[in-house]
Amino acid sequence: MSILIIAHNIRSAYNVGSILRSADGFGVERVIFTGYTPYPAQADDTRLPHIHQKLTRQIHKTALGAEATVANSYVEDPAHAIRELKAQDVTIMALEQAPNAVLLQKVQAPQNVALLLGEEVHGIDLHLLKMCDVIAEIPMRGQKESFNVSVATGIALYQLAVVGAFSA
Repeated sequence: MSILIIAHNIRSAYNVGSILRSADGFGVERVIFTGYTPYPAQADDTRLPHIHQKLTRQIHKTALGAEATVANSYVEDPAHAIRELKAQDVTIMALEQAPNAVLLQKVQAPQNVALLLGEEVHGIDLHLLKMCDVIAEIPMRGQKESFNVSVATGIALYQLAVVGAFSA
């Protein structure tokens, strides 16, 4: 099984670091950052040095080195990344609350999957959701409507990498 993450328009560098740390723990193959998501320094980084150094330091606070152990890249347009992955037979699974969402625990874990994460407040844009093969939702039992994006990522990765691996 191969798991990738597309992290689109995540505002917080600390959430990015936490996502990377969970990605390391669950053996994610690669994290693709898109939109305005802060991302660690890249080999071909076009950002000013003080910008990528500052963001890398912030990400490191919660990633604790996972920014170096998990392959990652930046692509501005998430639709481009999605189309490229679909051409490689990767299932695109959005983690989002939507009327047509399937409960996460009922999703059959695909062999190759890219987990699409969206902006912390507004979620994933409708045009991106339409590009996805499946939309998965984490059931909420309490009074809050959603989990923090990094917490939700950890829950989804556990379901895909551990629970899904045993049910396949």
